[in-house]
Parts: sequence; C-alpha cells; structure tokens
Amino acid sequence: MTSQVSRTTEQADGTVVGEQRKPGGVKAVRRLDRVIIRFAGDSGDGMQLTGDRFTSETASFGNDLSTLPNFPAEIRAPAGTLPGVSSFQLHFADHDILTPGDAPNVLVAMNPAALKANIGDLPRGAEIIVNTDEFTKRAMQKVGYDTSPLEDGSLDGYSLHPVPLTTLTVEALKEFDLTRKEAERSKNMFALGLLSWMYHRPTEGTERFLQQKFAKKPEVMKANLAAFRAGWNFGETTEDFAVSYEIAPATTAFPVGTYRNISGNLALAYGLVTASRQADLPLFLGSYPITPASDILHELSKHKNFGVRTFQAEDEIAGIGAALGAAFGGSLAVTTTSGPGVALKAETVGLAVSLELPLLVIDIQRGGPSTGLPTKTEQADLLQAMYGRNGEAPVPVVAPRTPADCFDAALEAARIALTYRTPVMLLSDGYLANGSEPWRIPELEELPDLRVQFASGPNHTLDDGTEVFWPYKRDPQTLARPWAIPGTPGLEHRIGGIEKQDGTGNISYDPANHDFMVRTRQAKIDGIDVPDIEVDDPDGARTLVLGWGSTYGPITAAVRRLRAAGEPIAQAHLRHLNPFPRNLGSVLRGYDKVVIPEMNLGQLATLIRAKYLVDAHSYNQVNGMPFKAEQLATALKEAIHD
Repeated sequence: MTSQVSRTTEQADGTVVGEQRKPGGVKAVRRLDRVIIRFAGDSGDGMQLTGDRFTSETASFGNDLSTLPNFPAEIRAPAGTLPGVSSFQLHFADHDILTPGDAPNVLVAMNPAALKANIGDLPRGAEIIVNTDEFTKRAMQKVGYDTSPLEDGSLDGYSLHPVPLTTLTVEALKEFDLTRKEAERSKNMFALGLLSWMYHRPTEGTERFLQQKFAKKPEVMKANLAAFRAGWNFGETTEDFAVSYEIAPATTAFPVGTYRNISGNLALAYGLVTASRQADLPLFLGSYPITPASDILHELSKHKNFGVRTFQAEDEIAGIGAALGAAFGGSLAVTTTSGPGVALKAETVGLAVSLELPLLVIDIQRGGPSTGLPTKTEQADLLQAMYGRNGEAPVPVVAPRTPADCFDAALEAARIALTYRTPVMLLSDGYLANGSEPWRIPELEELPDLRVQFASGPNHTLDDGTEVFWPYKRDPQTLARPWAIPGTPGLEHRIGGIEKQDGTGNISYDPANHDFMVRTRQAKIDGIDVPDIEVDDPDGARTLVLGWGSTYGPITAAVRRLRAAGEPIAQAHLRHLNPFPRNLGSVLRGYDKVVIPEMNLGQLATLIRAKYLVDAHSYNQVNGMPFKAEQLATALKEAIHD
C-alpha cells in the first residue's frame, strides 16, 4: 500500500514543510526544514556528551548545524540546583543556517531544575520531554516549585511528554551486573536513543563511539548500548510519540567537498598544525590550562607526528616565556589562554614586540573581569589586546567569525607573524571555542605558502668594507628584521628587553633612536597587508551594521530577517582589528548610520569613533550568552527608522 502525503500549512517559525501519514496504524512522519533541540540536566547527567553525539550524527547525515554548549563553571555543580544546570542546544536544518537558534522547539529536561532554568526560552507549542522520575517533592522544592508543573496546568501551552527515563533505563539494564546507581547513569543514552528515533538520526556512529569509549569496560559499554537502543525502541512503540520528524540533508547549502563537524578550538588546533607544515617549521605550544582554551593544548598534544611540541607550564608567564624562546630558536611559537592569562602574559608580549619575533598569542575570551564567568562568552578583551602593555607596543589583532573560520584565522595570524616578525593576538571566544558547525576540509593546493627565509650570512657592509650581520636591518617592504637562528656562525647578536639601536641591535638610550624605533615598530604594524573589508549591501541601504568576531552569525541572521521583511540594511564584518582594512574609513562614511553590536560595552565602537570620527552607535550585551537573531533584528530595525 502506498503512503499518502498531505501538505501542511507552514507554521510561524517556518519549520513544517509537509507530513507523510502512513496507513495501518504506522506512525506519521512530518517533514521539517529546521529544528532547535536543547538537552538540559545536571552537570553530571552527560548533557554535553548527549548533545555532542546527536550533533555528530546530524553532521554525518548532511544537515547544516550550529551548536551552543552551556555549562556551569564548577566541575561538579550542586545537583538539582539552578546554577548546576548544564545544557546543549543544537540547531540543524536542510538549508544554510548561522546560529544555534533563538528558541528551542524541543526541550529535554532531565530534572525540575533543568525545566525551570530553560522554560522561559521556549515558545508556546514547543515540545517538552521530561524525566518524571526526578520530579520528587524535594527536588521540586529545591528550585522553588510549590506544586508539580507537570500537574498544575502551567505547561498547558506546550506539548508535554512525561517519560520516566530513569525507570525505563534501569528496567532496560536489569540483565546487566550493575547497581541501580550505575544503571541510572545511562539515562542520557536512553534520551539520546529516543531523540535519534524522533528525528531519524543515524545510529551507527554512536554505537561505534560507545564501543570505542568503553572498550576497556565491556559491561558498561554493553549497558550504554542497551540503553541507547531501548530509547530508540521506546520511541517506535510508545503511543505518546505519534509523529517522528525528518529534516533532509542540506544539499544546496554547501559547496562540493569533504565535510566534517568541527568546534572552534579544534579548528584552531588544526589551523596551527597546518600553518606549521605550510611554513616548514616545528610547532611549539607553551601553555597553562585555562577555560575555555585548554582544549587546544589537549588536541595539539596528540600530534607529535606532525612535529608539534607542547609544554604545559607551571603558570601563564612561564608558558609564554617558553613560547618566545621557541620563536627565538626558529619555531612557529604559540601560547594559548583566556583574558586573565593575557594580563599575566603582557610583559612578555612587550618583550616579543621589542625582539620583533613571530609569536601567536591566542585568547579565547570569556566573561570577566578577574575570574569572571569562566564557561560563558564575551568579547571584552579587544582593548586589552590593543593596548594592554606598557609603552608603545603595537600588536596585530585577528578575530575569527565562526567555529570553522578559526582554522583560516589561525593561518592568517601565522602569515602575519611570520611575514612581519611580530607577535599577533588572535581573539576567539567561548561561543566559538565550544560551538560547532560543518567545515569543508580544504585541498592542499588551497593552503597558503608560509615558508620563511632565515638569515644565513652578513647583510650589511661597514664603511671600511667589512661585511657584518645587523639583526635590526629591515626589509624595505615589510619593515621586518631578519630572523637569525641561534648557533648560526657569524650571526651572533644581542637580545633583551632594553631598547635596541636601529640596525645594529646594540643597547641604546639615545632619545632620537628611541623615537625612531617606536615609530618604526608602529609603521610596521600599520603597513601590514590585509584585505579590504567587504560590504554586503544589495539594496543601497543607509544603515550599516558592523561587527567583529563571533557576532557574525547572529548579525547575519538578523540582517536576513530584516531584508526578508523589506528593510534595507548593509552588513560588514571585521577580521582584522589592527590594523583596520584600508578602505574601512571610506566605507563607514558612506552610510548615514553605523551600528556596532558587541558582547562588551562598546570597545570596537570606541576605536571606530576615535580613528574615523564616525558617530557609531553601540548595541551591547554582556550576559555571558551570544546575541539572539530576533533581538538584533528588533534593535537594527529601530536604528533604521530612528
């Protein structure tokens, strides 16, 4: 018997595109163009692992996707409390998307705290899957529920699916030699199996993952597999889920190529390894663990076969000191950190400016000041990157825009550092670092040639005809000084933090020389060759929205919404923050209004106003979370009509 298809009216969120009703009591399959799912529970419930596995299967299926992990700073936050809730949001679609989504269509709440912490983000009509086993009187009172939200009518506006996840998991694992507590730990795999059934996700990858992860604990491996399969079978057999959903692969969203899902930190690590290979230099990372940058250290430590050396130092200062020493020795040198670590590294960055050696300083920004919000995101280190050193110590600043773009940003930062012999600051943030999206693996011929020429002999002739090596004799185009490897005969030279004499590199206290060296170092940074900024303006708009870093996704999504509603607006996004693109001033002066959304209190806007005398308008947020597209669309529409 053939299936009958009935077309449905598209819902307000634009997700439903059709429904296939199957005869003979077989469950219907509804086709969607996108969906936003959020897994939420205690930080020990495995929500990040659950979301990551669902994401991996979604990527292998071919959907476009964007993720937003959100977790407490504590390693094991108090169970059952609002501060202890960990969540993972995934937006996936059959077309090009840019953000993890504003409001979840589906919430999986493992306990009352997860429900209460996230219910405010859900639109009416959203589906809520709750683990009823955790809705005990004590657990509900802990988060302020006087009555059960599952029974008092407060969830009547939603599609509620009460599921005893813990009980069902324990029942599915009764044949295994596990305690009840051990069996309960697999309830996240039961939930993953259920959601995999609901959204027709592949299962083979997750089963392989579990087999590999628990290969040394076969009983645990079998239990997790059984829980995962039981969740899938529950969705297939229960009457509570009458419909499953299909989201077709995003076949038109991607150029031809080989893709994989990648997070920002992983993309940065791969970019650094690639840069070292393209430069034909060993890669050295000197680092001290700090959230949210530690993943780069963890990943690079796996790649010794590519000539990568990682050094976990005793503190931030030792980490960058070792990296600068490696740069002096001829390596592509990197140090990774977050905002507090940048403050500690500032003196050594200044030394690198004085020594004029290539060094990559990667700052994965987080909420501050001080320890601040270690697991939340922010863009508030821009002015620190620009000016957070004593004296005139200019440093190029580069910022990626998406998780996948972190790969290209690492290559660009390496290009600048190696070409111009300078430390470079790369500003990512927690949103990019932990978020993920599909990434097209580049072909080898697409990668830049980053090879450098080390000094090999004398480069200056004295008045008496003697040939000598001058460590500060500069390339006339780039103003870069020669890079001399220690131990090369005849290239011995002095290094240190005291001001150098132009050319010879000898210690100099001469005022005129100091003035010349300060201006020369600044001129070198100002003269860095960066691409012109590109403006997306199909309608001749009078308002320009200018962004940098991770605001790219929300800004672009907001711009799309406005244009779909007939509102003309132009968009431009900065990768290079120092120096700015040479055409930026003329671009800004071409618009009546310039709006700059930032996850800080207006740091880029301050720089733009100061340099270009443009009355840029700030739109700011510092709540530890990325902008929502609808929020930005509303603010930009007001700016257009103000």
